[in-house]
Amino acid sequence: MLELDDETIQRLEATANQVRESIITMLLAAGSGHTAGPLGMADIFTYLYMHGLKHDPKNPSWPDRDRLVLSNGHICPVLYAAMAHAGYFPIEELQTLRKLGSRLQGHPHREWLPGLETSSGPLGSGLSQAVGMALADRIDGKEGDHRIYCLMSDGEQECGATWEAGMLGGKNRLRNLTALIDRNNIQIDGFTEDIMPLEPLADKWRAWNWHVIEIDGHDFRAIDGAVRAAAAVFEKPTLILAHTIPGKGVKEFERDYKWHGTPPNEEQAKMALDELRTLGGKITGEHEASS
Repeated sequence: MLELDDETIQRLEATANQVRESIITMLLAAGSGHTAGPLGMADIFTYLYMHGLKHDPKNPSWPDRDRLVLSNGHICPVLYAAMAHAGYFPIEELQTLRKLGSRLQGHPHREWLPGLETSSGPLGSGLSQAVGMALADRIDGKEGDHRIYCLMSDGEQECGATWEAGMLGGKNRLRNLTALIDRNNIQIDGFTEDIMPLEPLADKWRAWNWHVIEIDGHDFRAIDGAVRAAAAVFEKPTLILAHTIPGKGVKEFERDYKWHGTPPNEEQAKMALDELRTLGGKITGEHEASS
């Protein structure tokens, strides 16, 4: 994995903006789905699929690929959009989100779409799956062949199964496992700290023997630094606590928990796309000016 330079960061910023545009058009076409989480995680998914992951879109079952487990499956529009822009399938297919017979279901179905490691939906299950994969790698002597990434929401930290998996991963010192929490502070009914306070969240994971890194989830250098640091830790698993803005990129959507599970209507989608395209033009202009 090459280090990030200014040109690569500008490319990632432009792609993340395109991913956000795709999320809006997908949700509009579907007429249902989640808005805030996918927009907030666009930078992290863009980084992973365009730079951070060891993978091959033309050979999704490559044995030495990194594994990405999406625990909070409801944010799958960002997963699908990143995969499409990375070349797993045509971008036009994104418009089939949640349609009958589509490969792009409202929660990922691994048997329908090559490149998906797990089916997900019930919150709190992903980390258990990822811990099981990491334990299997140890048994097979393949801990050094690839890394396993588990992406979770902060709301699902309220699930007991997540705690059990966290303790098991720390107890077994699973060094090729990196978990990432989208710390956007919202869930479907409101703000996490009102519904079930999670803080001090980082300290809880440290107590389970995880190496914890806190970052700005919209800063590509910070994301890159955390992923590299995780790969350099050999005595325990790593948790990346990524602070993100739900609805990132569209001011009307940002930090409003009501957009957790609400798709935009035509007027709202047009407003969002206009804002994102304006931002995309600025990113492109800055890139041209610096080249």
